[in-house]
Amino acid sequence: MHEQHTTYLAQRLGQQLFAARAWVSTAESCTGGGIAEAITRIAGSSAWFEVGFVTYSNRQKTRVLQVAESDLQRDGAVSQTVVESMARGAQQLSGAQYAVAVSGVAGPDGGSPEKPVGTVWLAWTQGTLVQSGCWCFAGDRHAVRQQTVQAALAGLLCLTEGQAATAWPQWLNKHLPNQ
Repeated sequence: MHEQHTTYLAQRLGQQLFAARAWVSTAESCTGGGIAEAITRIAGSSAWFEVGFVTYSNRQKTRVLQVAESDLQRDGAVSQTVVESMARGAQQLSGAQYAVAVSGVAGPDGGSPEKPVGTVWLAWTQGTLVQSGCWCFAGDRHAVRQQTVQAALAGLLCLTEGQAATAWPQWLNKHLPNQ
């Protein structure tokens, strides 16, 4: 996908959130702030985005987002339990109606047979609802991170439109057919 697709997704998300008078927050690991950067690239994003958390280390996931150390030790940072805790933590700390969290193995190193390079867990919250899923993105480090940012934004768009956040691949195919 191209950079203009990321901008389109962020613009459309902003329109949806602004119309609903809603806010979103982010909790990022493997994207290193890329989701927040895509959002704040949009003029007027301060009307619907207030804070993003980049918790690259496990220590900061625990310290800042209240991820249980036992979950990190048992499941690792790239896991459903951790990414859902990250999303809940971002939402609680910010007071936003929506949150998205990502944790993955962007590469080129760090992969394992269980979690190869490209493995990314994403979680979205809307109120008390939490949805999550794991995807394996292809390409180099930049491509994995870019696909993760776009998946995060598309999942948020799904939620704002009353769909499951995990339906983001179908949403992208419908709304960005020439990707």
